[in-house]
Amino acid sequence: MNLNDVHRGITRHRKPKRLGRGKGSGHGKTAGRGHKGQKARTGWSAPPTFEGGQMPLARRIPKRGFHNPFAPEVATINLGDLEAAFQPGEEVTPETLRARRLVRRRYDLLKVLGDGELTKPLRISAHRFSRSALEKIQKAGGQAVVLPGKKPVVKNKQRSARPSGS
Repeated sequence: MNLNDVHRGITRHRKPKRLGRGKGSGHGKTAGRGHKGQKARTGWSAPPTFEGGQMPLARRIPKRGFHNPFAPEVATINLGDLEAAFQPGEEVTPETLRARRLVRRRYDLLKVLGDGELTKPLRISAHRFSRSALEKIQKAGGQAVVLPGKKPVVKNKQRSARPSGS
C-alpha cells in the first residue's frame, strides 16, 4: 500500500446515489430494489429491529427486574478516601468533594460509607451515612452532619368548595 492510497475513495461530502436514472447508471429499472416482494414496493419500511418473521432478539432474551427512572441518584464516598484527601479539622461538604474531584458525576444524594479507616477529626456533611461510617467518624472525634434532601413536589391541593352567596 502506498501513502497516497490511504484516503482514496473517501470523500467528505458524498453525492447521493441516483436511483432509477436509466440502464447506463447501473441503478436503472428496479433501482436497486430487486424484483417484486414487499421491499420492492413503495412506502415499505420496517423497524430497525425487524428480523424477517424470526422471533426478534428483544423478545428472545429473558427479562428480569425493574429500573426506576425516577429513583434518586446516590453518589457514594468511602471514609478511606476522605482520610487521604482531607487534613484534620477540615470540613467535608459536597462542594469540597467536587472541588477535589472525589465525586464527579451528577447526583441527588451523597452517602458516606464506612470502608477504610478514619483517624482524623473531620466535620462531614452528607445526606446519608452508613452505620459503620457514623461509628468511625464519632470514634475519630469528628462530626456527621445530615443534609436535607430534595423537597418533594406538592401537587395542587383540592380547593375547598366556595360557599354560595345568598
